[in-house]
Amino acid sequence: MSKRLRSSEVCADCSGPDPSWASVNRGTFICDECCSVHRSLGRHISQVRHLKHTPWPPTLLQMVETLYNNGANSIWEHSLLDPASILSGRRKANPQDKVHPNKAEFIRAKYQMLAFVHRLPCRDDDSVTAKDLSKQLHSSVRTGNLETCLRLLSLGAQANFLHPEKGNTPLHVASKAGQILQAELLAVYGADPGTQDSNGKTPVDYARQGGHHELAERLVEIQYELTDRLAFYLCGRKPDHKNGQHFIIPQMADSSLDLSELAKAAKKKLQSLSNHLFEELAMDVYDEVDRRETDAVWLATQNHSTLVTETTVVPFLPVNPEYSSTRNQGRQKLARFNAHEFATLVIDILSDAKRRQQGSPLCGSKDSVELILKTISTQHSTESPNNDQPDYDSVASDEDPDADTATSRASRQKSLDSDLSDGPVTVQEFMEVKNALVASEAKIQQLMKVNNNLSDELRIMQKKLLGKDAN
Repeated sequence: MSKRLRSSEVCADCSGPDPSWASVNRGTFICDECCSVHRSLGRHISQVRHLKHTPWPPTLLQMVETLYNNGANSIWEHSLLDPASILSGRRKANPQDKVHPNKAEFIRAKYQMLAFVHRLPCRDDDSVTAKDLSKQLHSSVRTGNLETCLRLLSLGAQANFLHPEKGNTPLHVASKAGQILQAELLAVYGADPGTQDSNGKTPVDYARQGGHHELAERLVEIQYELTDRLAFYLCGRKPDHKNGQHFIIPQMADSSLDLSELAKAAKKKLQSLSNHLFEELAMDVYDEVDRRETDAVWLATQNHSTLVTETTVVPFLPVNPEYSSTRNQGRQKLARFNAHEFATLVIDILSDAKRRQQGSPLCGSKDSVELILKTISTQHSTESPNNDQPDYDSVASDEDPDADTATSRASRQKSLDSDLSDGPVTVQEFMEVKNALVASEAKIQQLMKVNNNLSDELRIMQKKLLGKDAN
């Protein structure tokens, strides 16, 4: 980042000097204290990166810089710019405010509740509004006006919108026009570089066709961002996409744990997941990698005497209200994995992602992601009986696990046993339930067969009775 830009920057949320972090999807720079609040909101609200200590793709950083310098923050603070808001007592946070509750409440209102974003006039059909906004986005991405596109996305425009008349997405349009920063913004909001238009072409195809080689290479990187991030987390290297190497599968130095029956069972369950459930699990693991890496950077760059407190720690992935409670619980369980267990899971996901891309057959099982997480998380405790692993309740609460009584543990275990749909199950429990269902189905089939036989005999008897009456 240039020194010229750095000299005049202030935190978008409290106006503090020299912000060290960026909220990528919001196009803002933020200070350490405000960043601690952003991290607690989750990546679905704010995707944070350190400006110096986190590796950046150059064009992604350029995109955020451009948004910041062109006033993207006014999108999120639109109504606060009205003089009437000052008279009503509404104001943004300032550097002297306490992180909790002052800054935290303001940041949640600003980004989570979107309390200060400009609202469109209400319509009877919200889908029509979203469609109109998406069509505007479709037209805007061929220009370099990033803040206009961010404003449209903030109001509900869809990054993967397929234009009904033109048969392509905004990313196709941006790629054809060579707008690499627009492509970065769309990708941050979920645009898929592998989507085909009505002619069967992807955005990568159009970038290459237009001679935008840097953009084409970046789109390929974005397409493999998830698996690249996982591989880099384990071995510090990324695949060489230019030469056709799209996957790196690291190897464990000590593979003793990988040979356990539970590890094998977990891997088998992973491979049997439908593509949709596998993608969900891979995205959750990606978020956990981001949490762990961001934690490491955050802790390494703070004044530990003032900032590293219980209120600024993010011990597990924050809840995403768009996900089911089961998935959110599974996501939070990932924080319990030690380094070896988590590395094993990451390697299994990388291996299976490669297998699936190469078109290996899938069995399409409906086994839940939660079962896989439970299988792997119990691997360590099974091999080390003295290591008492905390259950979900103690992980996702502020309670001290050591203060747990035997009675409360037994009560939670009883609750789990009585309602398997809400809690984790072991492989053994799963197989017992599955065998019981198979046995029940066999009994039902047998009863149906007996019922059919009785129906046949009844019909025969009725015919005989009808014959006697006729005589």
